[in-house]
Amino acid sequence: MIKCSQCEREFDRKQENTFVASMSGSIMGDEYIESYLFCDNCGVYTVEIYHDRFLGEDEISVRGPLSKSEGDEKVKLIQQCPEPWDKKCRCEAHRAYFGGWPD
Repeated sequence: MIKCSQCEREFDRKQENTFVASMSGSIMGDEYIESYLFCDNCGVYTVEIYHDRFLGEDEISVRGPLSKSEGDEKVKLIQQCPEPWDKKCRCEAHRAYFGGWPD
């Protein structure tokens, strides 16, 4: 279970407005999936990062807290892509999100 990076409340992915957006990208053969969860308790975002390594073990990490304004900006960018789950997508939003690094 992922916890809020500020108040440590456990997120319930089934709860409305908790899981906000996710973006997947392939960088040097590895897949990265970054998922944004919003805590309505303290008003910040927590980012769950799943790193699927081409060679090696997968890894899950958490980043945050991100302010509402910073998180909203990333979510808005993700929402510009019609297929944010497609790690091979090369749309402008994917390139901007991953800093021009997608394979």
